[in-house]
Amino acid sequence: MKRFMTALALAGVVLGAPRATMAQAQRNIVETAVAAGQFTTLAKALGAAGLVETLSGKGPFTVFAPTDAAFAKLPKATLDAILADKKKLTEILTYHVVAGRVLAADVVKVTEAKSVQGAPIAVKVSGGTVTLNGSAKVVSTDIAASNGVIHVIDTVILPPAGHSGH
Repeated sequence: MKRFMTALALAGVVLGAPRATMAQAQRNIVETAVAAGQFTTLAKALGAAGLVETLSGKGPFTVFAPTDAAFAKLPKATLDAILADKKKLTEILTYHVVAGRVLAADVVKVTEAKSVQGAPIAVKVSGGTVTLNGSAKVVSTDIAASNGVIHVIDTVILPPAGHSGH
């Protein structure tokens, strides 16, 4: 029965059906993202930046996770350069993470969220759509993980120029 429920929860993540509740989540953020199948570039980037262990830790974390399609919007040369520069890659990836468990119901109540990277992420809600930094749309919310929550975004967000580190 437990295996069946896990399979149903995973199918919900992949197909966009209602997700598992926080109590049911057994995989951490990294495991959940890898299992979803649409975050292979993100998983590769987390590995290259040395962040897999961190995001597999206790947390809780909220991750605005760009899909493979979001990374594909970046020119290949830009993506390759980012993946080759561990410092820059770490800044970009930690800019997608907020400390704590921030559910969709909480996100819609704020105008910005402070990233782990240090710079704020602008949050705008309009007509039921949440947009980050004026360009990245949140396309799926509240994907439960044992150590936090994932919100899927359709565009990679970049920290503001001149705001690196904490």
